[in-house]
Amino acid sequence: MESTDIIGSSTADDGTRDPRSIRLFAEGVPTAETPAEASTRQSVGGENDSPSRQLARFVSDVAENGATGMRVRVIYRRDRYLRGSDHISFLREGWPAGRFTEPNEDFAHQHQDVRMVDGVQYGDLPEFCDFDYITRVALVNGAALWSLAQGPGTPTGVTIVTTNLTNNTTLRWQRGTEPDLAGYEVVWRETSAAEWQKVIPVGDVTEVTIDLSKDNVFFGVRAIDGAGHRSPVAFPRPGS
Repeated sequence: MESTDIIGSSTADDGTRDPRSIRLFAEGVPTAETPAEASTRQSVGGENDSPSRQLARFVSDVAENGATGMRVRVIYRRDRYLRGSDHISFLREGWPAGRFTEPNEDFAHQHQDVRMVDGVQYGDLPEFCDFDYITRVALVNGAALWSLAQGPGTPTGVTIVTTNLTNNTTLRWQRGTEPDLAGYEVVWRETSAAEWQKVIPVGDVTEVTIDLSKDNVFFGVRAIDGAGHRSPVAFPRPGS
């Protein structure tokens, strides 16, 4: 679920403009995390690899292009201070979710009665809307939704094998049922990195061993179809 909330203006309260970027807030530790899931996360990491963060990375990948003309600035927190949007209700039910909002906010035009005070106009009025910016935000939404609809589903049952001590990494997952599924890619990054750094095409398989230690980096798995559309990344759980 993506909430597009307060996206009407690219102008900050000091008059500066940033008409080519949008913020996307995405939580780390899942709101609906169970005690068992918390225990696993605490033992292996993953605070930066919730389904919502994977969705945000996916949106950034597919929506930053010449067609949208926008930069998606992913913010690693659930929402802004003292405020929240409708995506939080979905997070509480276990759905991956994020919140789009404009890059800088002018609080005189949010949640204000329409009035004039000391020469300052308050209220959410059309004269303060940037309709070209709103159009580009809609294109970001469209790119994300189109890419999710066209691409294969996120891999399921993804595990990182932890039954013995090795200096390599074995990953396993369930094969998707899409008729145009072409295969899978393993992605990895340093534990200190925010974004996936390396991509390893592995083909139409459900198990692969990578010559990298699972102790040193984070791994993920994503699906790819015959047209090159990719799914969001699935973060593996320890297993056998």
